[in-house]
Amino acid sequence: MRLSRIIMALTVGLAVVAVPTAAGAAQPQPTPSTTATTDPPQPPPYPPAAALLTVNRPTIFLGETVVLTGTGFGPNETVDIAVTVTPIAAPAGGQAPARRSDGSTVAMVPVAQQASAPLNFTANTNAQGRFTKSYKPSVTGLLTFTATGRESGRTATTELRVLHKKQPLPVTGDSLGTPMKLGGGLVGAGAIMLLLTLAWRRRQRLGGAAH
Repeated sequence: MRLSRIIMALTVGLAVVAVPTAAGAAQPQPTPSTTATTDPPQPPPYPPAAALLTVNRPTIFLGETVVLTGTGFGPNETVDIAVTVTPIAAPAGGQAPARRSDGSTVAMVPVAQQASAPLNFTANTNAQGRFTKSYKPSVTGLLTFTATGRESGRTATTELRVLHKKQPLPVTGDSLGTPMKLGGGLVGAGAIMLLLTLAWRRRQRLGGAAH
């Protein structure tokens, strides 16, 4: 009788202890926060620098050479360069007129034409996307250079003004006329003086013989 009471008391005590534990286990657990494990948003990549094309001299005379410099293209890239020409008003024949001694002018004709420079050529960039290229125009006018990278597709333009080369004024037939006339007059005066000298000497001889 006493043993059964002890067993019942232990059973009741265990039941009382188990009830709060089960109640706590049955409660819903909080959902773990995902904000702590999410990476912060990354800023967008910085855009590459725009391509740029320049010439070391904006204006030159025909026959001179310029240096084209390109930056901002792709590394180790082939760049195609196209040249377009806009004519500039110039004297007839493409040369400055020669001036005669009377002040009038006459057009000069070019003695020889130099080899034509290409209107399409290429350049290769280095690891930094930069290149330099020498160019010697064969025509006058406003030249526009357009560079386009084959892989990057980046494009840049620049302009160059090519003027007619200054030529020294030539000596024309009219310019030679005045010096030749002056020289001829001096020669004639010298001949007359020589004849007068010979005549005077002859007269002196004849006068001495008469005495």
